[in-house]
Amino acid sequence: MDFEKLMQANLDLVFGERDPTRRISAIRNIYHENAELHEPERSARGHEAISQAVSDLLRHLPPDFVFTALRPASGHHGVGRLQWRAGPAGGPIAVTGTDVAHVEGGLIRTLHVFLD
Repeated sequence: MDFEKLMQANLDLVFGERDPTRRISAIRNIYHENAELHEPERSARGHEAISQAVSDLLRHLPPDFVFTALRPASGHHGVGRLQWRAGPAGGPIAVTGTDVAHVEGGLIRTLHVFLD
């Protein structure tokens, strides 16, 4: 299982994608059909709901806000982890966090987002 490839794709193509059409296409390739996303303040189940949760998040962030991995993702036994930072492109770090994914069949079954 290539945790780095899967979790980096999630960071870039899902959380880093502001176009909902491109985002939902990526979600369909990265997440199980009934996948769950758990953030500190909400949870979402299924492709459409996950895309809407990301849309809601991105709507509250400045347009130049980007998510960047702090180091390559790692994982074993079906669980992967990716530490990230976010803030204005080329600017100061506004927030850091960690994504923890339960992976089945090469797709994300659940993603827990932890904010530092």
